[in-house]
Amino acid sequence: MFTNQTVIITGAGRGIGAAAARIFGEQGAAVVVNDLNAEPAEETAHAIIQAGGRAIAVPGSVTDPAFPEALMRAAADAFGSIHILVNNAGYTWDGMIHKMTDEQWQAILDVHATAPFRMIRAVAPFLREPAQAEKEAGQPFGNRCVVNVSSTSGLHGNIGQGNYATGKMGVVGLTKTIAKEWGYLGIRCNAVAFGYIDTRLTRTKEVQEEAIEVGGQEIVLGIPQKVRALLDANIEQRIPLGRAATPEEAAGGIVLMASPMARYITGHVLEVTGGMGI
Repeated sequence: MFTNQTVIITGAGRGIGAAAARIFGEQGAAVVVNDLNAEPAEETAHAIIQAGGRAIAVPGSVTDPAFPEALMRAAADAFGSIHILVNNAGYTWDGMIHKMTDEQWQAILDVHATAPFRMIRAVAPFLREPAQAEKEAGQPFGNRCVVNVSSTSGLHGNIGQGNYATGKMGVVGLTKTIAKEWGYLGIRCNAVAFGYIDTRLTRTKEVQEEAIEVGGQEIVLGIPQKVRALLDANIEQRIPLGRAATPEEAAGGIVLMASPMARYITGHVLEVTGGMGI
């Protein structure tokens, strides 16, 4: 499905991003695997190569203003062209509004809104210039698109996630704007809003004991055990499919929106929620 196409996925060392990277690789794409840390990025790239695909790892922070252009150059140098960008990298740093610090607020906006903007700006010439050449030559447009990862927290809000909800709704506005600006070149831009997905962001903090370092500060990932218990206790009432999604199931939404099967879909927000909220 993605033969002779190059896809860049940020935050692809673990979870949904890694699952999406493997699926793209299985479907013939050359995959550029980004992650904040080198080891998981290299592990995902190695798994794709071992399965017969093509991949490179390009670790680095998506919030570094210089990194987006470096990432695009690495992708182009390795595979010659870029066709699909998936803005997936992110984390949560929760807190009630009346207790949230400026640092906490800004850090989440930086990774969920500013970083995707910079990535899209950096990939622009690699998507727009070949599409413009096709347009001038009267040729059909190739499959080129951006997929931004949003969340039901962005669409509906969520207690303790004012920063995250703002960033995830902001990227929806960015998605619709890019769809309008680039549509005349056949370049699509869609978002995928995830609900309850079984990843390290939704697992119990006290059990998994995972953290990342941001600006010299350690941020513990996951949700409190009592919150996780509440989510699981009434899951069949909240989610018609009755369970959280696997990372692979969530990744399917990204791959679907990036595929040629979605050629006439742009500016859309696909909710991957198991029916939650209907």
